[in-house]
Amino acid sequence: MDAALPKTSVAEHLADTVVSLDAGRLPAAVRRTCEDLLIDVAGLCVTVREADYIKASLAGWEDDGPCTAIGHTRTMTAAGAAFVNGTAAHGEDFDDTFEGGPVHAGAVIVPAVLAACERHNPDGRAALVGIAAGVEIMCRLSLVAPMKAHKAGFHPTAIYGAMGAAAGVGAALGLNKKQIVDALGVAGSMASGIIEYLAEGAWTKRMHAGWSAQSGMRAALLARAGFYGPRTVFEGVHGLFHGFANTLDGNYDEVIGDFGKRWVTETIAFKPYPCGTMTHPYIDCARRLATKVKAADIKEIVCDVGEGTVHRLWEPLAAKQKPANGYAGKFSSPYCIAAGFVRGNVGLGDFTDDAVRDPAVVALAQKVSFRVDPQNPYPREFTGHIRATLNDGRVIEERQPHFRGGAKEPLTQADIEEKFVLNCRYGGWDEARARKAIAMLRKLYDGKIDLAPLRG
Repeated sequence: MDAALPKTSVAEHLADTVVSLDAGRLPAAVRRTCEDLLIDVAGLCVTVREADYIKASLAGWEDDGPCTAIGHTRTMTAAGAAFVNGTAAHGEDFDDTFEGGPVHAGAVIVPAVLAACERHNPDGRAALVGIAAGVEIMCRLSLVAPMKAHKAGFHPTAIYGAMGAAAGVGAALGLNKKQIVDALGVAGSMASGIIEYLAEGAWTKRMHAGWSAQSGMRAALLARAGFYGPRTVFEGVHGLFHGFANTLDGNYDEVIGDFGKRWVTETIAFKPYPCGTMTHPYIDCARRLATKVKAADIKEIVCDVGEGTVHRLWEPLAAKQKPANGYAGKFSSPYCIAAGFVRGNVGLGDFTDDAVRDPAVVALAQKVSFRVDPQNPYPREFTGHIRATLNDGRVIEERQPHFRGGAKEPLTQADIEEKFVLNCRYGGWDEARARKAIAMLRKLYDGKIDLAPLRG
């Protein structure tokens, strides 16, 4: 059996590059993205600091410590802070997305690395290296076997997030090559996260980013202490991709081929709407359609979609046309399309239990259906298309060729900062405090980490 094992495993290839990373040699675009991720994640944590699921997350994590749960006076252990901040950052599905996975890297890696650094190594440059390494590895792992983890019933953010967090925390804490390999090996047995939340809009997806953040951090700390993990955690016959993607045929060149030379981190998308990423281009189409016709004029709307989105956003169609609750509405393309058309935009207030029961929105959502387009580029790109047939027989089509907020139409730094201010206002902070927090976060990678201003 030993003879069949690779001389150099995927984890060892990754570790070679991770230990060579230096904050001063990161591309400027990577650093900018890592700064934007700090701001986006922190703002999202403030947004939901009074949400019921965050109150439950805090109450369910009993151990206190020196680390910051953003937006809260109570301090926690590093694992607790990573869990609560990750859960908060991902809780409203308003966090960044990597097209191609899709995965939400910032909501996992930023909380994991910040908590580990705050507790063990409060150095901004170390945090920058850790966040860059963790985000890059998490995103690249999602390209090895696209869509297969989702098809197997797992949430890629949860699975690949634990691995990215282990590598990112390992980089930030200065683990050596052997320790990073062990951290990845240990994290493979900590990865988890099923997508049954889709059935009735349960909360479990919200905790996937937080759980993987603390799992990866714990794996790195165990490895630093000498705990031994399998070096073939990725490609092994009982490895991560066999277990979570039901395949041994992944394209590992996607993760190790040019890692450290080309950075996919630069292409991360920041969301303009707080809902499932693949619905965004369809919302844009619906908003444009609403400038041309009235809801009462529409007989039906048929959307051309990628096959890989159907089981999460379109089926069962009757349930998606009338979501069970506000959270379920975030993963319902018919509802999001109808809300964008009727209300002219889609924001945090559109995903309450009352909002998804709005008769005008429900009536239009029940006219929305789909057909699979075999030429749709998902998951490489997220596009939108709707075909509205009117009562008088006319047909109007709208197309969105790319994800607004993604690599082809990125949000500006000003956009991301304005989103932060609005999210903080939603969470009860005034603009002065929000602007002060932005200034602090923009300088975080240049000095000693002090997250105390983000408490309370």
